[in-house]
Amino acid sequence: MNGKVYLVGAGPGDPDLLTVKALRAIQGADIVLYDDLVSDEILALIPSTARDVSVGKRAGRPLVTQEEIHRRMIEAARQGHAVVRLKGGDPLLFARGGEEIEALRKAGIDFEIIPGITAALAAAATARIPLTDRRFASKLVFLSAHRAGEWSLDDWRSTAEAESTIAVYMPGENYLDLAAELLAGGLSEDTPVLVVENASRPAESIRSTTLGDLPDSGRFAVPAILLIGVVAGFYDWSAEEEDEVLEALRASAT
Repeated sequence: MNGKVYLVGAGPGDPDLLTVKALRAIQGADIVLYDDLVSDEILALIPSTARDVSVGKRAGRPLVTQEEIHRRMIEAARQGHAVVRLKGGDPLLFARGGEEIEALRKAGIDFEIIPGITAALAAAATARIPLTDRRFASKLVFLSAHRAGEWSLDDWRSTAEAESTIAVYMPGENYLDLAAELLAGGLSEDTPVLVVENASRPAESIRSTTLGDLPDSGRFAVPAILLIGVVAGFYDWSAEEEDEVLEALRASAT
């Protein structure tokens, strides 16, 4: 009799931010295949009776191929095991969840998806800012910097809107080009940017800058996320400054 595969979001790293359902899946697992971005604190929740295997990336290189991950999940499930595929953040956002779902469906393996708190939500919460605000930002864009270089100028123009918040995952060293593209797409140099490193973890760090100064911000720790847009300025603004920004935006819209 086949077992079952659980695609589980481990969230940003703080074990207190795991969902109850994710914790139950982890503690009931026979085998856990986990990525490198899963924190040590969450890995410590894996029961001693389960076999845990790292299938993440080291120095940007995969420890095992994606096809090998598929093979291991399918083989273990066919042996009747409860398999947890544990991913940082949410398994359906920049996590190759689609490829794994397709492989499991083709193999006829039963599976369940357990969502996790994605990095943008954790970063905004720790910085105590909104991602959307009916006065400033009615659009939220999730963007992977790894794919941003493939975009055309028209893509950037549709993304770089003043009423948008842009959450950039895996910025790597591409944030230099990213800033230039967003400026060319229409955003101003004084657009607020928050750089949140290790959101929710003990080594968490928040840096405030602007799109114009982003290229001079230095290298970011991993994992890091950029929050770009008017709402990112809430991190620094006083109540009076927030009112001034709101009035300026109202004036520009008329």
